[in-house]
Amino acid sequence: MNARYLGPLPTHGRFDYLPITRRADHAWPNGARLAVYLGFNLEHFAFGEGMGACIGPVHPHPDVLNFSWREYGNRVGAWRCLELFDSLGLPSSTLLNTALYDHCPELVAASVARGDELIGHGHSNSERQSDMAEADEAALLADCRERMRLESGQAPTGWLSPWISESPLTPDLLAEAGYGYTLNWCHDDQPLRMRTRSGRTLWSVPYPQELNDIPMIIARQMDAKDFARMVIDNADEMLEQSRRQPLVMGLALHPYIVGQPYRLRHLRRALSHLARMRDRGELWFTTPGAICRHMETLEPK
Repeated sequence: MNARYLGPLPTHGRFDYLPITRRADHAWPNGARLAVYLGFNLEHFAFGEGMGACIGPVHPHPDVLNFSWREYGNRVGAWRCLELFDSLGLPSSTLLNTALYDHCPELVAASVARGDELIGHGHSNSERQSDMAEADEAALLADCRERMRLESGQAPTGWLSPWISESPLTPDLLAEAGYGYTLNWCHDDQPLRMRTRSGRTLWSVPYPQELNDIPMIIARQMDAKDFARMVIDNADEMLEQSRRQPLVMGLALHPYIVGQPYRLRHLRRALSHLARMRDRGELWFTTPGAICRHMETLEPK
């Protein structure tokens, strides 16, 4: 029987394969080896249409049960989370739907007042970016960036697509719209440069799909105490691994999930553990934008 050559699979072409064991070494500020950030998702959903996470059975629109559960995050949960972040002195990275400027501008203002980094996250999580034509997607990226600049005084340098949904051109369009990094890809524990058609730099900063309350608590039905234990175990393990290579750990949070009181109690335990690690100088608690700025200071190896 003659062997048949099976060729390479289609590829995105955005970066090459390079194992974590063969990377150039460096340190984060203050000599830290592990960088940690909070990805705090502030989202708004259209009533009676579109997509949305569901805690109960999906009903025909208007799905009051699931809509009102998500809205709890904006009315109550987010405020409780911000109080927790304040009590521990933790910076946050706010992944922002610009529809919140119309719906609850006070919540956005509270994040800005804390000095948190604002990251573009679409206009609403009721819609999916991958369904858009190129011109419409480019307009979305530009409009969100300009709205955040006008309303909050800071144009975002980073982007996370609603539902992490990309078109084949999303990295190109992000670079062309002036964004410096994307959180869409979860393929690594270090930042890396992505290729774009314009040649402009677009960093990919690790964003978690494991340390993320939606896939773990909602999709996999993990208990909040186990989620907190997972955050602690992940930080402890990555701290050991970072002795060999500098690493990035993100924690993705949605206030309509972790802002529920009984879950917030367990989140408090996990974040207190991270704060103690910070206080001992074991990690750099930061934001994705600061991570990218530090990467830009490193000389190519």
